[in-house]
Amino acid sequence: MNQSFPKILVLVVLAIIFSNSFIYVIKETERGVKLHFGRITEADIPPGLHFKWPLADKVRKFDARVLTLDAEPNSFLTREKKRLIVDAFAKWRIKDVEVYYKATGGDEAVAHARLGDRVNDGLRNQFGTRTLHEVVSGERDALMHNITQQLNKTVTQSLGVEVVDVRVKRIDLPSEVSEQVFRRMQAEREKEARELRSIGKEAAEEIRADADRQETVIAANAYKESEQLRGAGDAKATAIYANAYSKDPEFYAFTRSLKAYNNAFSSKGDILLVEPDSEFFRYLKNSKGQSGN
Repeated sequence: MNQSFPKILVLVVLAIIFSNSFIYVIKETERGVKLHFGRITEADIPPGLHFKWPLADKVRKFDARVLTLDAEPNSFLTREKKRLIVDAFAKWRIKDVEVYYKATGGDEAVAHARLGDRVNDGLRNQFGTRTLHEVVSGERDALMHNITQQLNKTVTQSLGVEVVDVRVKRIDLPSEVSEQVFRRMQAEREKEARELRSIGKEAAEEIRADADRQETVIAANAYKESEQLRGAGDAKATAIYANAYSKDPEFYAFTRSLKAYNNAFSSKGDILLVEPDSEFFRYLKNSKGQSGN
């Protein structure tokens, strides 16, 4: 029993190796071709378990999923001869396995290189018939759709692949052009700022002049009104005084004399030379202001 076990194990291993030489599996995510001494005998093998002849047959498997071609940024000219740096990518998958194998040898890097050249050619043709505004915003979707359709007319037959979509990630101006555009934009903004400042100063001067005018008018009206009120008050006071003094002229003369005495003797250092019989001392001699005679 113990001596026969190694023999059985060797037979099992040999059977597994032998079966692997006859059997191969194609996954759902794969496409494959079978070669008989280097010649394609079966193309586009469906997923599942399959048989082959050892040594004589060889199976090549390829990724059947949608793959991404991230192309290097390239320079293109628009219809106005403006140079742009375009960074784009393409989504593609294998459609005809036999053509794909014959065109690329089953090497995905070779497929990317050849497909990348065709994508750049398509972008160059599409950008060359459009303006800068159209490729940046106006017709980008139409541009991508046209590129995809045109690529599929050629790459399916030449490379055996199908382009699912082409998209532009970024569009830049060359560095020297970007600097010029930046300086022009800066100059335009500075010009706009100067115009706005000029408009603001003009509006400020108008507001200031209007305020000064209103101040002058208000002050003049106030002065006019005050003078009118003062004149009316003086006239009313004069009328009151005249009415009061007309009732007793002697009392009016007496109060005016008292004011004169107060003003004349307000300072101790004042010297007043007046004749004794002067009218100035009229009420000092007699309270009624009558002369001694």
